[in-house]
Amino acid sequence: MKIFASPKLNKRRNRAARTALVGVNDWRGPDVSVPLYQAKAEMFRTLGHPVRIRVLELLQDGPRPVRDLLAEIDVEASNLSQQLAVLRRAGIVTSFRDGALVMYALSTPDVADLLAAGRRILGAVLTDRDSLLVELRRQK
Repeated sequence: MKIFASPKLNKRRNRAARTALVGVNDWRGPDVSVPLYQAKAEMFRTLGHPVRIRVLELLQDGPRPVRDLLAEIDVEASNLSQQLAVLRRAGIVTSFRDGALVMYALSTPDVADLLAAGRRILGAVLTDRDSLLVELRRQK
């Protein structure tokens, strides 16, 4: 669905387009009218940012305070905060307070399983590319 660049030109269409996407941003419970493939696509879009992936990798070992995440990831605090908010709204991570610390954790172990599957797929793809490169060099 297209969101039009100029809200002045087409306020009604923009509002309708945004309304049609309501419920897709939360992949834990998409709107019933949204097809499953669309909800899955939105989940993968949410995961499609390097900072978000790095956060999820760090959280695989257990809950961590924001200050530790910030120390491990080379981004501004405001950027990390925005990325954590996206993950939290999507239900991929949860946050809680431990005294003065704000802690983050994976919402389900399935997130770690998904990251592991991604590593396996990437490993297979890269291995296939290396094999192809070796084969191409042999043919010369």
